[in-house]
Amino acid sequence: MLVNETKKLTSTEVETLNKKYKTLNIHQRIKELYKDFELEDVMVTSSFAATSAFLLKLFSEINKSQEIYFIDTGYHFDETIAYKEQLTKTYGLNVKSVSALKHEHEFTTKDKTWTKNPDFCCSINKVKPLEVIKENYNVWVSGLMEWQSDHRSTLNFFEQRGEILKFYPLLDVTKKERDEFIKKHNLPFHPLVSQGYHSIGCKHCTVPGKDRSGRWNNNPKTECGLHL
Repeated sequence: MLVNETKKLTSTEVETLNKKYKTLNIHQRIKELYKDFELEDVMVTSSFAATSAFLLKLFSEINKSQEIYFIDTGYHFDETIAYKEQLTKTYGLNVKSVSALKHEHEFTTKDKTWTKNPDFCCSINKVKPLEVIKENYNVWVSGLMEWQSDHRSTLNFFEQRGEILKFYPLLDVTKKERDEFIKKHNLPFHPLVSQGYHSIGCKHCTVPGKDRSGRWNNNPKTECGLHL
């Protein structure tokens, strides 16, 4: 195990991990994660959007005990909640939902904060709720892929972000490889994908569009802030 208590890794330790995991395939990376870190060190998040079944199927096969955190913003499409329930049942996932403080969420609803300051709305309903959870873990796993945005193309498999180590096991998976994996394993898409939604967030800020172009439409914003 690399980490037995909460601590930041050195840049050399992170570089060593990146060199090691670059040579592994996606299944091997997740298996190796539990050799390098304890289960209780690892936090996995999923938005249950578009093609979330990809990463979730891998974890369900390798470690069903892993908790999966879903940030319930209160503004998800009904289809997203249904998709979460479907995948939870299909893969036997251990899903836990986290949400903003009730009065803060209600403020954004009355204020319609997403219409004038989407960054602030995301901060209240996405970023802050997870900040509390993050304090309990050393490694945060997410299914980001390089081709999804300019920001994501600059990432590495492991990156120390503040007090937590980010891990992106699918980072170098191409769009074609992702789609082939989904087809091969007959993974269910989010219901809105068939209606032209390629990236799915809160219903107020998501419209149909290729890749992430439908997120925060007509706004230069490209990330909710969780992964910045």
